[in-house]
Amino acid sequence: MSDASTGTGDSAGGGKVVVNRVMSLDGFIAGPDHAMDWFSEYLTADTFPEVMAATGAMLVGRGTYDVAQGMAEQDTDYDGGPQFVLTHEPPDKPDSGVTFLTCDIEEAVATARAAAGDKNLEVLGADVAAQCLRRGLVDEILVYVVPVLLGDGVRFSPPGLGRIDLEPFSNTQSGAVTMLRYRVRK
Repeated sequence: MSDASTGTGDSAGGGKVVVNRVMSLDGFIAGPDHAMDWFSEYLTADTFPEVMAATGAMLVGRGTYDVAQGMAEQDTDYDGGPQFVLTHEPPDKPDSGVTFLTCDIEEAVATARAAAGDKNLEVLGADVAAQCLRRGLVDEILVYVVPVLLGDGVRFSPPGLGRIDLEPFSNTQSGAVTMLRYRVRK
């Protein structure tokens, strides 16, 4: 099955809440010491441009934000709209391109969805995504599988997440990367 559709729009009239992941074939979304530089040779903003075009805002966990700051010198060239970071401890020095939120997950999703308008809210970060999944806030999961085995690191989902049933609706190949898309059954 192959579908390049970005499919925005849900029952609330806005875009969807989409957990977005890059994953090694052995199920890791970050390598040892939270390294995320391993996928940049496979995945760029040009690999699946329809995803960026459908994204209106991003909700990111603090750990993912911190790792991304360390990778800032790499040319990521990804503009997913306004960025919101959910954290218990905002940094001392503000980041002009980021809004730090210290609220609960439902309020964080509502705030970021409002900023996304009719486009999708992209959720990044293992803990933030797990919180959204536990509360039934996720519409879709998008996974980019890259051809590498990391052997260790941060797993796709943390222990204790529990069972979540998914419905596959798309798989697309771009070079060495396979994009898998699933709807979350509610």
